[in-house]
Amino acid sequence: MPLSKVYDITIVGGGIVGLATAYKLQKKYPDLTLAVLEKEDRLASHQTGRNSGVIHSGLYYRPGSYRATNCVNGRKQLVAFAKAYDIDYDVCGKIVVATQEEELPRLEKIRENGIKNGLVGIEVIDKARIKEIEPYIEGIKALWVPESGIIDFKGVTIKLAELIKEINPESEIITNCEVKHLEKGEISKVYTNLGTYKSRYLVFCAGLHSDRMARKDKVNLDMRIVGFRGDYYDLTEVGMKKIKNLVYPVPNPEFPFLGVHFTRMTDGTIECGPNAVFTFKREGYGKTDFNIVDTVEALLYKGTWKLFFKHWRFGLNEYKRAFSKRLFLKQLQRMCPGLTMDDIKPGRSGVRAMALGDTGDVIDDFKIECQDRSIHVLNAPSPAATACLAIGDEVMAMAEKHFGL
Repeated sequence: MPLSKVYDITIVGGGIVGLATAYKLQKKYPDLTLAVLEKEDRLASHQTGRNSGVIHSGLYYRPGSYRATNCVNGRKQLVAFAKAYDIDYDVCGKIVVATQEEELPRLEKIRENGIKNGLVGIEVIDKARIKEIEPYIEGIKALWVPESGIIDFKGVTIKLAELIKEINPESEIITNCEVKHLEKGEISKVYTNLGTYKSRYLVFCAGLHSDRMARKDKVNLDMRIVGFRGDYYDLTEVGMKKIKNLVYPVPNPEFPFLGVHFTRMTDGTIECGPNAVFTFKREGYGKTDFNIVDTVEALLYKGTWKLFFKHWRFGLNEYKRAFSKRLFLKQLQRMCPGLTMDDIKPGRSGVRAMALGDTGDVIDDFKIECQDRSIHVLNAPSPAATACLAIGDEVMAMAEKHFGL
């Protein structure tokens, strides 16, 4: 890459948040020259391309939080984008199923939360209505959430990249480009394996490596990214007849995950999962994957151990399910008792970037910060993919203020 070229803004990270941010900037400021740097050989290689493909409604998030407001706003933008550019999607609705009496107060609390977040049409339904929607699901009550759906997030990401190039052919999407270190200034230098890139401003949307990129930029952090792997099973051809769309359990508020659920994907296949286990490699999609740097960094962080101590019982059960198809099936049978061992087969896996504070508490809201001539998306947990276009708006507003666009 010639050192003479200077980009206006360089975005580090080729997932859906990075591309949505670049698209929003390029659309409003078509004369800006942008560079998107992605270390893998294709876009959407990690969290974007390995999540459950769900269009989240905004049901679970604390009213007034960034997650809540950006999810609802982002969902509407995402569906409009999919319609405009022929992206595979389906707003099919989902049910959140209570299988025990003790879950009913939590189900009602979730319903109230969804109403506060502006969701339309959510309602508590009885056994008969559950059977109409999902004939094989057993529950005493459920919450019907009509605004949830499914989408091809990889397809969205690729389309965003195409649109950026259409708006300004001088902007570039550069893959196989890993950032090594930075030299900040009025014209910053980004040193990569492909050479040095010059840029007036920088935006980091690095997902699993957001804290590492921030440290390269000398950001004072009070958090650390720790990876948690989620394993999925696929329903076999016979098993697929037992699920129509999206089926979720009532989440346990003491555990920072939603629990294993059923998801019909846009290609018609049906996934069930994920579990959630600590991974010894940030991009460790295999059950035995290991990286010494990732492991030592995570286990030397006091927040990791505090999280373990708080949730050790849940963590132990998750690990057991990770290595036992029978135990995984048993969890699924809580909602779908007719499911058998022959109905499920091992599927793919993903890794979630969990942001932990020093206290071991999960930072559950979006976290975006400025540092001199750069912006860092430090934490973008689910529903970040659903909210990507709204997050892009947030970052663009910060860029307008701090970069003087």
